[in-house]
Amino acid sequence: MKVSILGSSSKGNCTFIATNKTKLLVDVGFSPRQTAKRLLTIGESLENIDAVVISHEHSDHVNGLVSLLKKYNVVTYVGDATYEAMAEKPLLKKRESIRVGESFQLGDLKISPFSIPHDAADPLGFTLEAEGLKISHVTDLGFVTELVRHRMKASDIIILESNHDLELLRLSPYPWVVKQRIMSKHGHLSNESVGKFFEEHFDGKANYICLSHLSEHNNDPGIARMVAEKALGKKGFNTKNLILASRLSPSPLICL
Repeated sequence: MKVSILGSSSKGNCTFIATNKTKLLVDVGFSPRQTAKRLLTIGESLENIDAVVISHEHSDHVNGLVSLLKKYNVVTYVGDATYEAMAEKPLLKKRESIRVGESFQLGDLKISPFSIPHDAADPLGFTLEAEGLKISHVTDLGFVTELVRHRMKASDIIILESNHDLELLRLSPYPWVVKQRIMSKHGHLSNESVGKFFEEHFDGKANYICLSHLSEHNNDPGIARMVAEKALGKKGFNTKNLILASRLSPSPLICL
């Protein structure tokens, strides 16, 4: 399996995941041109993408979907409530409806959607399994629920958001109502929450961990890495395999 986070922040989110037979994107927060450019840097092509899977309707996850589907005839997997909540509904020529708790098969990939706490219509996390390997993709959630902890067990790759540093968020110029939303149980994960998860609940199986959706204004990559490394070091995780997603360029291509 291959994984690269093509970009992740409030400006746009998109993850490339592939097996020997199947290639997909989780979310399309960038324009087709930008997505194609980022794929090219990891030796991949937008023309070879088999499907798009949508986690929720917020613009930084679906901004490029309308333009993408005008140009490329790819199948789109999206929940009914998520589709109805989209500000700009794309013409879905090939649509597959996904539901919480119902796994589906995409080529040789088994994809299992599950609920996560976020202020969207029907926000989803995913596990993706093939060839005896498992990827957990969980971004945009206010806290790590028991269900999320359970679904992430025995993962070979974990993609988890580490959105903000609490002190930087408190000092930021954001309006208080926005800060409250970010810190709420339906907002975003702080570095501290991520560190607590790794320290108390990480099973130590994953070979790679990718921290995603780092806030440009309310986080610092050095702080996010330090907090995660401190917690993961106690579990014997090789912190050389801790990857921080960037908003500007794709993460290194992980190959298992």
